[in-house]
Amino acid sequence: MSQIEAKANPRRRSRGPRKPPRSNIPGANPWLEVPYITRKVPTYDILGEESLARIEATADRILAEIGMEFREDPETVELFRRAGGEVRQIGPEASNIRFEPGLIRQLCTTAPGRFRQAARNPARSVEIGGDAMVFAPAYGSPFILDSEGNRRYATLDDFQSLVKLGQSSPWLHHSGGTICEPTDIPVNKRHLDMVYSHIRFSDKPFLGSITAPERAADSIEMCRILFGADFVDRNCVIMGNFNTTSPLVLDGVTTRGIRTYAAAGQGSIHLPFLLGGAVTPVTMAGSCAQSLAESMVGVALTQLVRPGAPALLAAFLSSLDLRSGSPTFGTPEPALGSLVMGQLARRMNLPLRCSGNFSTSKLPDAQAMSQSMMSMMAAAQCGANYILHAAGFLDGLLSMSYEKFVMDCDLAGALHVYLRGLEVSDETLAFDALAEGGPGMHLFGTEHTLRHYETAYYDSALSDYTPWETWDDNGRNGAMARATARWQSTLEHYEPPHLDEAIDEALLAFIAQKKEAMPDAWH
Repeated sequence: MSQIEAKANPRRRSRGPRKPPRSNIPGANPWLEVPYITRKVPTYDILGEESLARIEATADRILAEIGMEFREDPETVELFRRAGGEVRQIGPEASNIRFEPGLIRQLCTTAPGRFRQAARNPARSVEIGGDAMVFAPAYGSPFILDSEGNRRYATLDDFQSLVKLGQSSPWLHHSGGTICEPTDIPVNKRHLDMVYSHIRFSDKPFLGSITAPERAADSIEMCRILFGADFVDRNCVIMGNFNTTSPLVLDGVTTRGIRTYAAAGQGSIHLPFLLGGAVTPVTMAGSCAQSLAESMVGVALTQLVRPGAPALLAAFLSSLDLRSGSPTFGTPEPALGSLVMGQLARRMNLPLRCSGNFSTSKLPDAQAMSQSMMSMMAAAQCGANYILHAAGFLDGLLSMSYEKFVMDCDLAGALHVYLRGLEVSDETLAFDALAEGGPGMHLFGTEHTLRHYETAYYDSALSDYTPWETWDDNGRNGAMARATARWQSTLEHYEPPHLDEAIDEALLAFIAQKKEAMPDAWH
């Protein structure tokens, strides 16, 4: 029996499909649980027309006068040549392509402004684009940080535990992708275990592998086993999260992966990972122009492969500590940049991925949450549609934290309330609540209060609202201790969603066949 079978078999009892479960722990606010957020709060437009036009013109100028470099993928180079790009060979397997102003933007117009990613539980399917907002866990960390600041390499057990925490949270709508790197599994095989873990331990949508084109193909093939080939051909069921090699480079592994997802009609996210002063200008306007240019090229490639394939414009804007060269996250300048990227995405009618619960703190402490709040509020205000890194991000993305994961989920729950906006009606104006007792009377027992007491306010699962004396008697637990207790209890009470046994067996057979066909590779 394989390692992943051993982990899966104890829970392979069959149960029928069910609706998304209601959480049975305090702070769940089940009346707020939705498959994705429909924002009722307006986006914040920070720049006027002239400034936005200048950023767009600079992005076009970057592509026309500097161009993008493409490495080790002649098919992608040929696609852009046929579309009108000016190709110049700069090495045996490298080309620089320049694009007339407006060409790349025009190629992006066939990408949908909004699309649905189907989940295996239809009640969990999400909308991406427009006024829809989707939260997903952090992505890509090789380490796990415990509550005392000790750091260790992540394992498959960690990966599956984090998938379970995401499945259990009513505030995360998406299972994410590489929540952490399971370093105990060979590099060339771990994508199979990760995709299977998302399928087996969650019924929310998820991301697939992007580290090699064949791994992208395996991810899509596993979805064909799960959903059926015809359904996958007609629907987006999986997405890939692709990074450019900034500044202004796309390598062949990335472009071939993008083409693999697009050819199958699946979604892709096109993200320049920009560190100010390192791979992008230190000034945020320049970073926004570069981010727009690089991301548009990725989106355009999907449309050359399959017009109408879902694609997201994306931005990961970050500052640096210019004294040491260390990346900084959760700072105000990138938050402002996220507001700008929201405006640019809306002008292109493309869904946007940006921002998240970012922090460079090494503990889920005050620094972590203040930085996260800065970054996450920017995502909420800019109108981002898909927010990766919404839970667990610590140590500048090098580490995942169980405590930070549940703290971030609690913040995400509060944002569910914030983004619902404020209703003004006879019921919410509550004249009768004041009139019932008159001047000087307490409102706690009025009929209006009793009608709304369960839904009036967000009930945090982690915050302590008790008097000092009660808090003292209960052991003076701080947020860290409460978060530890929360994630441990959640995993203890976790129940896996139903998965058809025949599908499960087919997936495991596919994984076994793939693993047996290649030797382990650890680099």
